[in-house]
Amino acid sequence: MKKYNVVMVFNPAYDKLLMCHRRKEPFKGLSNLVGGKIEAGENGLDAAYRELREETGIGKADIRLTPLMDFRYYPSDILLEVYVGKLKREVAVSGNENELYWSDLNRNFFDTAVFAGGGNIGHMLEEVKWHEETLFAENP
Repeated sequence: MKKYNVVMVFNPAYDKLLMCHRRKEPFKGLSNLVGGKIEAGENGLDAAYRELREETGIGKADIRLTPLMDFRYYPSDILLEVYVGKLKREVAVSGNENELYWSDLNRNFFDTAVFAGGGNIGHMLEEVKWHEETLFAENP
């Protein structure tokens, strides 16, 4: 099975979500979350922190990531792990893989002409809203 992750990063005010414009397939030209491949033998959470650091410069000291959900795509034999976190302070993000930007949360993240994942980003955001007190608790 191939394993991947995506990381939902919110700014400290919890009014913006870190996104990227995809420069390559899949989803070239669409906005997506940051993330990548989980290497063989690698712990999912460790992989999420590694991908976040590689793609944005955000490190463990800047954010606490929490697992949110998994998507299992049986026909493709893919597992996608979803992690979420809110920055502890403002952090300058930078990366070369995709163009990074902060999106307002009042967008239609279900719009598949703009956002990757066939509406999954919208679904993930709804889950975050339902569980935000638990996800962003100071002392989980």
